[in-house]
Amino acid sequence: MTRSLQFLAPLAALALSGCLASTAASLVTAPVRVGAKAIDMATTSQSEADENRGRAMRKRDERIAKLQRRYNRRIEACNRGETAACSEASEISGEVSALRAQR
Repeated sequence: MTRSLQFLAPLAALALSGCLASTAASLVTAPVRVGAKAIDMATTSQSEADENRGRAMRKRDERIAKLQRRYNRRIEACNRGETAACSEASEISGEVSALRAQR
C-alpha cells in the first residue's frame, strides 16, 4: 500500500502541474478573450448586416402583399357602392406607396 502511494504521488504532482499551467494560461488570456467578445458583440459583420437587410426587405414585402390583398377587397366593396371602403382603399394605397418608396 505504501509503495503504491509512493508511485502515485509523483504522478499526481505531474497531473496537477498541467492543470495549474492550463489554469494560469487561461487566466492570462481571459482579458483578451473578454475584450474580443465585447468587440464582436458591439460590431456587425457584413454577413450579419446582409441578413438583417434581407429580413427587413422580406418583412416589408410581406406587409405590402397583405395591404395589397386588403386594398383589393376594399376596392371591390367600393365598386359595390360602399363609400367608406373607397376612403379606406385610398388610405391603404398611400401606405403601400410609402412602403414601396423605402426601397
